[in-house]
Amino acid sequence: MTINCKGRLVDFSTPKVMGILNTTPDSFYDGGSYVTEAKILRRAEEILSQGATFIDIGGYSSRPRAAFVDETEELSRVLPTVDLILAHFPEALISVDTFRSNVARQVVEHGAALINDISAGLLDERMLETVAQVQVPYIMMHMRGNPQTRQQFTDYGDIVKEMLSYFSERTAAARNLGINDIIIDPGFGFSKTLEQNYEVLQKLDLFQIIELPLLAAVSRKSMIYKVLESSAAEALNGTTVVNTLALSKGAKLLRVHDVKEAVECVKLTNAIWANM
Repeated sequence: MTINCKGRLVDFSTPKVMGILNTTPDSFYDGGSYVTEAKILRRAEEILSQGATFIDIGGYSSRPRAAFVDETEELSRVLPTVDLILAHFPEALISVDTFRSNVARQVVEHGAALINDISAGLLDERMLETVAQVQVPYIMMHMRGNPQTRQQFTDYGDIVKEMLSYFSERTAAARNLGINDIIIDPGFGFSKTLEQNYEVLQKLDLFQIIELPLLAAVSRKSMIYKVLESSAAEALNGTTVVNTLALSKGAKLLRVHDVKEAVECVKLTNAIWANM
């Protein structure tokens, strides 16, 4: 499995890591941490030096009950961040976490290499067409509703079967418009109860039937710290455990706050598989 990022082929025969850089004041774990140029550059350097392949920039928090952010504000957060990072790290592969087509178009024009859409194009009818036009890889996530309402929609008959149907429909729509490189994200924590998150994790290997790279984004989420009766700040060890399990079930990309530990997960998991 490979994707083309600005003319560079990224091969997922070895899983990769994506480091999170949120420019939001209210993200659930690192909100407000990266609001100055110095802090943004320090974080970008950390992500890259610790071995991540991608930097994922977010300008709109999708945590439960997060405040609405208008498009102008989102652009004011992400565009300067993309420009700043590429000015200092021109080879960096930047992903931008957005569900808005106009944001997607503008960040690609500024040099972003991927679009990471929590809605798989369902919150902006122009998103798939836009990604097809700008020809960058597209990460599509499973979610019902929107960032403010998503936890109201957790009623499933067979959650994995319904998710597979969802991805089948969304990938077909993307392919029909000419999107070549697609990554799927099961959306842990989005429109799922605690128990449903672990059911999806347990059956994660079933998503390999789609034959696309699979992203696991569990870093410090409540599905981990609620079980441990702790907090996001104390959830690194739990994140490492869940990341390792996700890799063993076919995940090819880990989206994380803690890059060093995730890269170690990949190395150790590879070593295990090499000796089986």
